[in-house]
Amino acid sequence: MTPKSDSDTSRFLKQWHEGDQGGLDALVGAHLSWVRVHVRKRLGPLLRRKAETNDIVQDAMVQFLRYGPSVLVSDSRHFRALIVKIVENSLRNKYDWFTARRRAISRENPLPPDTVLHLDPPHDSVDRPSQLAQRHEHEAWVRLGLELIDLEGSEIIILRQWDNLSYAAIGERLGISAEAARARYGRAVMRLAEEVGKLRRNGIVNVV
Repeated sequence: MTPKSDSDTSRFLKQWHEGDQGGLDALVGAHLSWVRVHVRKRLGPLLRRKAETNDIVQDAMVQFLRYGPSVLVSDSRHFRALIVKIVENSLRNKYDWFTARRRAISRENPLPPDTVLHLDPPHDSVDRPSQLAQRHEHEAWVRLGLELIDLEGSEIIILRQWDNLSYAAIGERLGISAEAARARYGRAVMRLAEEVGKLRRNGIVNVV
């Protein structure tokens, strides 16, 4: 199945954000084959080493749509580029750990249902009347950025910001010193800020 138009992708996303399972099913049906081909092209050997090769790309896509921040993209190409980047990134390393942490963050710190990130370039900022709404939107951008930076960076930010671990505890977990953990965290935050900045300025513009 392929979307008849860009408006189909946008409509399916809105359906899913409103809680309609049919929207999720339609997104997967419309885009999974294309995403699978492009992810396999780039990560073929890695995927072949995984036992659940036939299902893991679909699982990675669905897990993001279920537990990642809500996004709205009116261009199907941009939606596919976003999904490919997220799926590829999450499959590179520590897939089980990252997907479990994403689910936990979503369940323990749910974003309001109206927190939807508009990714069409150029991104026009919309005045939000509430500081609380702005905080939720900021956190949604951060969560989306975590999907797109390397897994090493995502891991240390999650350990520090969501698990509230000290640098000493993080270092012990990662097998590095506390100072090395602090430095790694600083680099990860810089990468995250750069990724979020690009998203907010340009949306998803690099199409696979």
